[in-house]
Amino acid sequence: ISCALAQLNILSKELADGMVVCASLPMTINMVMVLTKAAEGNEAAALFNAVVGNILGIFLSPTLILLYIGEKGQVSVGEVFYKLALRVILPVGVGQVLQKTTGLYAFQKKHSTLFKKIQQNLLVFIVYTVFCQTFQGENQSDISDVFLMIAFQFVLLTCFMLLAWYVALAWTGPKERVMGLFGCTHKTVAMGIPLINAIYENADTVGLYTLPLLIWHPIQLV
Repeated sequence: ISCALAQLNILSKELADGMVVCASLPMTINMVMVLTKAAEGNEAAALFNAVVGNILGIFLSPTLILLYIGEKGQVSVGEVFYKLALRVILPVGVGQVLQKTTGLYAFQKKHSTLFKKIQQNLLVFIVYTVFCQTFQGENQSDISDVFLMIAFQFVLLTCFMLLAWYVALAWTGPKERVMGLFGCTHKTVAMGIPLINAIYENADTVGLYTLPLLIWHPIQLV
């Protein structure tokens, strides 16, 4: 679909490639867990798929993106994995060590509401800076591309959710079907933005690669 949109000059190449990047990412953990629990789905299956999917995504997502988009000649795969390790794997590892060896976990549990607000505000700030980066420079895209992307991503997400819902009906129980609805279609911003910045940080249009993901994420809530 992204290739067709680019070939027909409906979307710029950067936005079309951004759709591929979005499609290559694993699911988000928090949102899948919250929605699966709220809909009385299989929480254990949701947690397993989210964790395993994100661990595999650290290695699979960059590989898929570079394979589909064909940026091998411009981007060092080793450098991408190195940057991703620093921005994703290292913080998770440090967090696990601190959780097991200090009293910070109990402190976090006691002030979980505050930490949740901080997390949300930081995510909003990241989204804001990415949008600023997208439109501050000179590029071929304008606000009309944003509305086009909203329309395309909304249609794609709706179709994929319907597909996941009815395919899961054929081979799972009702609780697993609920988990499949969310788990098969959600995409993570927490890994997506560091990954995009690791691959395209020197590009003036890095914001355009991020835009499809930033649109997909809130549409999931809708």
